[in-house]
Amino acid sequence: MRPHRRQPLYLAFMLHRLSGLGLALFLPFHFYVLALALEPARLDDFLHWSELPLVKAAEFGLVFLLAVHLFGGLRLLALEFLPWRDGQKQFAAAACAVAFFVAGGFLLNAF
Repeated sequence: MRPHRRQPLYLAFMLHRLSGLGLALFLPFHFYVLALALEPARLDDFLHWSELPLVKAAEFGLVFLLAVHLFGGLRLLALEFLPWRDGQKQFAAAACAVAFFVAGGFLLNAF
């Protein structure tokens, strides 16, 4: 393993990249569900299916991906526009922690 890949900021980069990929893969499914709104019976079937606990857990994952991508992007903007500080690793850890708490709050609200 290359030495730079063991750095926490590289892990933050990979988490940001993978969360963006996960969100991009979700997007066609999201558009499909939006198209279901044109047929009320099919939309009602989907909404009934979306009440399953496994789907709620998957929604937690989706909100976590969204929050990680959002806060990771804010961290990258801070790297670009603010002067370098020694606490950049703490910013990356804080971004991940805030994303987890946002997604956890969504999960608690869903159940």
